Amino acid sequence: MISGSIVALVTPMDASGAIDWAALERLVELQVSAGTAAIAAVGTTGESATLDVDEHLEVIRRTMAMAAGRIAVIAGTGANSTREAMELTQMASGLGVAACLLVTPYYNKPTQEGLYRHFRTVAEAVDIPQILYNVPGRTACDMTNDTVLRLAAVPGIVGIKDATGNLERGRELIAGCPQGFAVYSGDDATAAELMLLGARGNISVTANVDPQRMAALCRAALQGDTASARALDADLAELNRVLFLEANPIPVKWALQQMGLIGSGIRLPLTPLSEIYHQRVRKALTDLGLLGPDQG
Repeated sequence: MISGSIVALVTPMDASGAIDWAALERLVELQVSAGTAAIAAVGTTGESATLDVDEHLEVIRRTMAMAAGRIAVIAGTGANSTREAMELTQMASGLGVAACLLVTPYYNKPTQEGLYRHFRTVAEAVDIPQILYNVPGRTACDMTNDTVLRLAAVPGIVGIKDATGNLERGRELIAGCPQGFAVYSGDDATAAELMLLGARGNISVTANVDPQRMAALCRAALQGDTASARALDADLAELNRVLFLEANPIPVKWALQQMGLIGSGIRLPLTPLSEIYHQRVRKALTDLGLLGPDQG
């Protein structure tokens, strides 16, 4: 079971919007050297919504090659069409990823029974560990704990990324899960507390820009070192906030650009970070020593 800090990696692009493969390699190396447990490629933060299928699979393939077995790779393969999710998961499985991450279908607003059948169908069709992903604030589709627990009994479904940020709901979910089923936080602001309640890690946006602190936070929380985990969480609190001043991944891509790690590319309909937020993001980076006085 993968545990610890799992970075929801951005997909770097140049100013024209083309994928910047050299920058992707820099990001992978940064995560490997920082002690990150796994890379989640082509999820929400990786702008899966604006990549075509060929690009989507090429990012996974190249990330796998760059990681070279030094760090696990999880592929985002969710879709609002069950057939498309199944095909993407099948293709990612063929590339050798450790697991697939499947977001709840968005826009078409399935019932809880529809969600159950959707994920069960993909799991029965593709023999690879699959992690559910519930982020109702983004998808307008909320998967209840009862549905998650039904799905936890389906072979191949091994965990869930819970991005609700609701700790009481997370506590109930963890308490009801069968042994071997992992709950991961998908909300940096509450991740430390959810891990202290029993979650197995954090699939993190913040880990893009401060992978070392996030890895240390996750290690502390998973070891039950409450004081250290909360101290690191306090250090990261403002960074967690500023990375969501606008829709993810707008702020995190701007932050990485200021750090000199990626170019300015982001695809419409997303736009570069609004100027009114620049100083606040820059200050959060500087306060953590992630940005020098001559950068940005």
